[in-house]
Amino acid sequence: MSKEIKCVVWDLDHTIWEGVLLESSHVTLKPGITEIIHELDRRGILQSIASKNNREDALKKLREFGLAEYFLYPEIHWNAKSTSIEAIRIQLNIGLDTFAFIDDQPFEREEVKSVHEEVLCMDAVKYRELLHLSRMQPKRLTADSSRRRLMYIENMKRQQEEEIYEGPKEAFLSSLKMKFVISEAREEDLQRAEELTLRTNQLNSTGITYDYDELNFFRQDPNHLLLVCELTDRYGSYGKIGLALIHKRAEADYLKLLLMSCRVMSRGVGTVLLTHLMQQTKNAGKRFLAEFCQTDRNRMMFVTYRLAGFKEVDQRGDISILEHPLEKLYPFPSYMDVQVPESVSRS
Repeated sequence: MSKEIKCVVWDLDHTIWEGVLLESSHVTLKPGITEIIHELDRRGILQSIASKNNREDALKKLREFGLAEYFLYPEIHWNAKSTSIEAIRIQLNIGLDTFAFIDDQPFEREEVKSVHEEVLCMDAVKYRELLHLSRMQPKRLTADSSRRRLMYIENMKRQQEEEIYEGPKEAFLSSLKMKFVISEAREEDLQRAEELTLRTNQLNSTGITYDYDELNFFRQDPNHLLLVCELTDRYGSYGKIGLALIHKRAEADYLKLLLMSCRVMSRGVGTVLLTHLMQQTKNAGKRFLAEFCQTDRNRMMFVTYRLAGFKEVDQRGDISILEHPLEKLYPFPSYMDVQVPESVSRS
């Protein structure tokens, strides 16, 4: 089954606008293109540029059209467009199988397809069909969806400041004034929770996805605990970026699912959530076990478990059962204000 598109990469000449910019500065936008770009943005689909053009001239023209802000990490130069798409992928940290590339030139589409066969390549003449494709229609639209581009822009500012910051990394992280809130999922969180299971691949402990109704069942079932996490700092909110599902049994707590957005990978929040869960289990005098299923992309999650001190104790088909001895638990990092409502601490 094809995945939802997370990023649309546009060519410029004869794609977003009519004409060739190098031949004339009087290019005009294609009919309806502005509305399409706005709608993709509203749906939480990121957008970028891969164009063979003079960078400054192209960006100036996009600013004149009021569209420059919609394109993250634009690649405007004379290199191969497959190279441009790979550069955008690295910056956005999402899979190539969630990319779409739109270009009027068959050669450019074939060049991209020959290197990145997972990318959906479309002829620019079909641009009006874009919004109607099933892969361009997210199953759920959430508050985080509509802010996705802005959250990436906020993150760019963080990265730029981190690059020029002179001093220890912990001092920089402390300067961000991060607040990490762990709370029980409410009904209004379920659309975002479902979206997280569908979109998160690298930091998903099992690769299993849950739909709205399944998550709502777990939210209400007294034998399960469904937690969501939100991270904010002085730049703004990262949104709801984490999810944990725990099956509570008399003798042990089973972590059925742990996932984190890749956007916060470098902030250490996965370990913070794990530490909270393990501390609650230790206080209850029970064992703490976690399920892990290796996929083609979630090795980082396995590394997180191993570094935290988990050992494999059983295997059930493709599922590894890991256990933590709970003897030594590390405190929350000093640079982060971790907030856990009392109701969660008692769960």
